[in-house]
Amino acid sequence: MKIRTDIADLVTAGHTDASIARRLGCGRGTANETRRALAALDRLYAEEVPTGQVRDYRPERMPTSPAQQAANRARLLEALAA
Repeated sequence: MKIRTDIADLVTAGHTDASIARRLGCGRGTANETRRALAALDRLYAEEVPTGQVRDYRPERMPTSPAQQAANRARLLEALAA
């Protein structure tokens, strides 16, 4: 769906669908569809960054590399053997 900029401006300004329809002479359904399309875009931009990772993803513990896992395992076995 193409988003009409005049409707998008009024949506972001906080107007209702009925108010937009009266001002611009379009149907309330058109205003509602534009509002939904803008909400979908907002969710998309809020959830993802250009790297493809979710923006607020903060794992409790970062995964270790295979080399780090091997070093940790060797250190553990060494400590258990002592």
